[in-house]
Amino acid sequence: MENTQIPYQQDQKPVQYAGFWWRFFAYIIDEIVISFVSWIFIIPILAIFGISLYSLKQSGFDTDDPMLFAGPFIMAIIAMVFISTLVKWLYFSIMESSKHQGTIGKLVLKIKVTDTSGSRISFARATGRYFGKILSGMILLIGYIMAGFTERKQALHDILANCYVIKED
Repeated sequence: MENTQIPYQQDQKPVQYAGFWWRFFAYIIDEIVISFVSWIFIIPILAIFGISLYSLKQSGFDTDDPMLFAGPFIMAIIAMVFISTLVKWLYFSIMESSKHQGTIGKLVLKIKVTDTSGSRISFARATGRYFGKILSGMILLIGYIMAGFTERKQALHDILANCYVIKED
C-alpha cells in the first residue's frame, strides 16, 4: 500500500494520500456498520409485509395466486431500497462532513476526507461526493479504480467533489 507524498501547498508538510486498498478496506468496515443500521429499519417493513400476507390469507383470499403477492412484495422492495439509500447517504455525508472527517471505517484505518486545502468538507460537498459514487460505479467501477492510479489517489467522485482522502499522522 504505497502512497505518494505530495504537499498541498509549499508551506505545509507533505501529505500521504490514501490509495485504493486503504479506501476499499474502510468501505468494507462501513458496509458492515451500515448493514446493521439498515436492518433496524428493514425488519419492521418485512414484518408488515408478512402481517399483510397473513391477513389476506385469513380474509379468505386465494393465497396460491402469485399476483396477489406482487403489489405488497414490490412495495416492500421499494421501501427497503429507499431506506437503504437514505441510511447510506446520511451515514457517509454526515460522517465525512463531521469534525472526524470520515466514516467509522475511515476512522479505524486513520484516513479522512478533506477539501483541497486540507479542511473539513461541507455536508453539501459530502452529499455530492456520495452521489458521485453512483457514477464511479456505473462505469464498471473504473471511477473507484482510478484511486489506485491518479497522482493524488483520487477516485472519480473525489475529483467531481474536489476532495482528497488522506492518511492521518
